[in-house]
Amino acid sequence: MNKAASLLVIISLALFSVSCTKSAENIFQENNNLGITEEAEANDYSINKDGSTIKNRYPAPKGYLRVDTPENSFAEFLRNQKLKPYGDKALFHNGKKKNDSGIYDSVFDVDIGDRDLHQCADAVMLLRAEYLYTNELYDQISFNFVSGFKAEYIKWMEGYRINVDGNNVNYFKNAAPSTSYESFRKYMDMVMAYASTLSLEKELTSVEDVADIEIGDVFIVGGSPGHAVIVVDMAANKDSDKIFLLAQSYMPAQQTQILISPLDEEISPWYSLKNKDRLITPEWNFDLDTLKRF
Repeated sequence: MNKAASLLVIISLALFSVSCTKSAENIFQENNNLGITEEAEANDYSINKDGSTIKNRYPAPKGYLRVDTPENSFAEFLRNQKLKPYGDKALFHNGKKKNDSGIYDSVFDVDIGDRDLHQCADAVMLLRAEYLYTNELYDQISFNFVSGFKAEYIKWMEGYRINVDGNNVNYFKNAAPSTSYESFRKYMDMVMAYASTLSLEKELTSVEDVADIEIGDVFIVGGSPGHAVIVVDMAANKDSDKIFLLAQSYMPAQQTQILISPLDEEISPWYSLKNKDRLITPEWNFDLDTLKRF
């Protein structure tokens, strides 16, 4: 993800700056070659437009049941994320609206601030951090900057702040201890400014078999360009075939969205990987070996 703030960490990383951007022409051509058309066919799957959470808005399609999720788990947290009213557009950090045509079906009710920070990897990191923060698992909130510096929330809550001076990054004591949500979000702003798909990809653990995909897993490509999408819900049929919902942010910073499934129009926005060798999403195509886990 390409951010000016990341360039302040190590100037030499400029050539490797990460971006969620991929040529729209290239994406269209890739998808067109796979037989994807711009017009979706009619289907029997019905969305509960009055539902205010992922779980309530998107029932499992006929023949599928939602997978069980442990109480207080990351999976349960994700499928209960609050959504904006159906039909509301995703907002960019500057307040402008993102066109939803062929890209997303719903938008997370998330405050992304007015800085160009909340891009693809940032949305994933914020969801993970919000889950840990909500459950007071403060010592588990930690993300690496692109430089390799480990930014730990437990240090931040003790009043330490992070100074970035070229190649030198260090903690310094500059505030009273606090676990307030406002302070937590300032910590996450710091993380989002200096972390990216490049650093997050290295932190996550590879999932060896895509058949083992779980809620909370992330398809991620770190680099330039780079992108990340996160699995936010899942269902399965009697044959154990899994389908799932995906969420993403993108460039420039924007609210997180539930993605439309271009190859599974009859159950969209649910995704299936059955008989597929790649994950095709509206704004990025992933190899299946890019699946990773916190």
